[in-house]
Amino acid sequence: MPSVSLCPTNWIREDVIFFSQHGPFPAYLRRFPLSDSDYCSCGAIGTAFHYATECILTVSWHMRKPVPNFEPEWLKRVANNLVSRLKIRGIIKFISENRSFPASLALNIPAS
Repeated sequence: MPSVSLCPTNWIREDVIFFSQHGPFPAYLRRFPLSDSDYCSCGAIGTAFHYATECILTVSWHMRKPVPNFEPEWLKRVANNLVSRLKIRGIIKFISENRSFPASLALNIPAS
């Protein structure tokens, strides 16, 4: 059974938000009545993993998507890699600054 480490880390707010997946992600906010949808503006389920690997809105910070059975190992490697954590900080900053970004503008769909 996995256990929680009691050793302090040098993580900043953005790192904690991403790795805990408790933040401005539509899939998380939908669990509570804080969002009407769990979909990202690009049309996929808005999880932290989605923003880091496949969302068209965060392509500047993308990381290679692992095979599904290697996701836990991928998360460990990303957590221990400074360059990856800098990308994560960029993603969290982008999401926080563009929280009300309309889906119609993100997808270049004319509003009806």
